[in-house]
Amino acid sequence: MGPIALTFSSRQETSNDTLLEVARLADDLGYHSFWTGESWGRDAFTMLTLVGCNTRNIRLGTGIVPVFSRTPGLIAQSIASLDLISQGRAILGLGTSGRIVIEDWHGIPYQEPLRRTREYMEIIRQALSGSRVNYEGRFFQLKRFAMSVSPIQQNVPIFLASIGPRNLQLTGELADGWLPIWVDLQHLPDLKDTVVRAASKAGRDISQITVAPQVLCYASDSEEELAEAEKLMRSHMVYYIAGMGDYYYDLFCRYGYQSEADMVRTHWQNRERGKAAAAISDRMLENITVFGNAAACRDKLGQFRRSGVDMPVVAFPHGTSDVAITRTLRALAPASPVGSGQHAG
Repeated sequence: MGPIALTFSSRQETSNDTLLEVARLADDLGYHSFWTGESWGRDAFTMLTLVGCNTRNIRLGTGIVPVFSRTPGLIAQSIASLDLISQGRAILGLGTSGRIVIEDWHGIPYQEPLRRTREYMEIIRQALSGSRVNYEGRFFQLKRFAMSVSPIQQNVPIFLASIGPRNLQLTGELADGWLPIWVDLQHLPDLKDTVVRAASKAGRDISQITVAPQVLCYASDSEEELAEAEKLMRSHMVYYIAGMGDYYYDLFCRYGYQSEADMVRTHWQNRERGKAAAAISDRMLENITVFGNAAACRDKLGQFRRSGVDMPVVAFPHGTSDVAITRTLRALAPASPVGSGQHAG
């Protein structure tokens, strides 16, 4: 069994004590990395610093920070600082987020996200290398600056959250890892093939890129709890399809779920949340999520691995109880602690 990671929300309802309990448990169980992202709640770097100061081995990933919310120089400083504090355990996960978050929250035009991501990656790598940064890009023109601190890792891994074809190509060309969400088992091989071809074109091999999708998981032996888990999965999926703009709606349509996605959106707009959740088909749940008893969940994650995943990142649907999170982490834990030689960035 290969490495496994988890992502955990840093929302307001998650207390610091709960965050640390989950992180310490994952550390003890041998999980490879602890990821947390940011939208309009607590920021990722502060939360990961808290986790890093209270754990020993687990790696710390920003999953993800948007490239629009900080300059590339500040992101380089922040990830270098996290790497120093954690003694070499930092992983940088980057993404574009979406138009709603970037324009309505950060107040920044959501322009040319792909080009911006490329410039961020190139500048951040140059800054982390310790060399003086001279850069002429479309968005950034930097001259003669060099960071006065260096990360412990010679190469801090940079993962990209990507699903669209051009973003997948950029991942294959430049990234150390691929960190998508809402991956469909039936479509995963084709998505990965885009990354493989882009990597090959850039003179790289797919073995240099860790495939690490976030997968909603929930383990239980109780039929009653699994029925509740199914409701949580449906509600979580509905929010992304109908409440997060067009990006995820388009993704589910590309997967072949347009009729379901259209019904979800219609019911959402009519404030019929129950009907929207009911529009999520069993096929969508079967191909995208993982829930059942421990053996069934581990077998399903095995299917993801056989379809091309190097390191599943366990995620939890909104509303999952602390008890269920703990139980799921124990059920899916690696058989032995993750070693430094495993392919996971």
